[in-house]
Amino acid sequence: MTGTPLARGPSRRVIRASPSTKLGAVLFVLVALVTVAGPLVYRVDPNALDYAAILAPPSTHHILGTDALGRDLAARLLAGGRNSLLIGLFTMLATGVVGTLLGLTSGSSRRLDHYIMRFLDVMMAFPPLLLALAILASLGNSAVNVVIALSLVYVPRTARIVRGEALVLRDVVYVEAARSLGASPLRIVFRHLLPGLLPPLIVQQTFLFAYAILGEAGLSFVGVGIQPPSASWGNILGEARAIFQQAPWLVALPGFAVAVTVLSLNVLGDGLSDLFNPKRQTT
Repeated sequence: MTGTPLARGPSRRVIRASPSTKLGAVLFVLVALVTVAGPLVYRVDPNALDYAAILAPPSTHHILGTDALGRDLAARLLAGGRNSLLIGLFTMLATGVVGTLLGLTSGSSRRLDHYIMRFLDVMMAFPPLLLALAILASLGNSAVNVVIALSLVYVPRTARIVRGEALVLRDVVYVEAARSLGASPLRIVFRHLLPGLLPPLIVQQTFLFAYAILGEAGLSFVGVGIQPPSASWGNILGEARAIFQQAPWLVALPGFAVAVTVLSLNVLGDGLSDLFNPKRQTT
């Protein structure tokens, strides 16, 4: 007597992170760990002046050299990295919350969609750095105002992506079923639309983190972002541009820090985009 074959259940889909995703994550985690834990090991005041070691090259006393005021470059890079990463982080969180609310409202309300999107189109018509400069000119120069300016600049990017996904999801079967069963608009938005928006939103915010770090560096470079003596990668570069030939390490090292951080976030974002793509899910 032959036995009947047992029915097999549906195969599980396994999502594997690509090497680029792992590389980007590892690079960014290393940058974050160095900037956060570095001062615990390298206990040097980033604002301490040493007039006997002005523009000193890297040595055992100053491992990455000093700037035009004799301040230790390694200590300033660590302090500047914390400021740059914190501004990028808070900008990402602010744009994520505000952009998601605007995008969900626009995508789920046909009556408000036109007004919200036209307002966001006006904001996106201005070059990002120019708009941020104008906002900082009216608010003043401070770390909080830099976060506000960058958040206002980048909110339309997040809102448009959320709106586009919401327009697709609001007509899918399970949303229509919830609507026909009498679910309230708020329940539909937060119970059915928002979970489907998370994958593209996470990818977008990863890229936006990189944009915010670049934006802060650009604003500080031209003198309207983080103000000395507080350090950021941007104002370290701005202070060194006039003495590049005498002390090239003052430009190369903070530029390298910005490049590695932004590159790691972009690689991570590309990897997450592939990771959340259903076509890459293997059985």
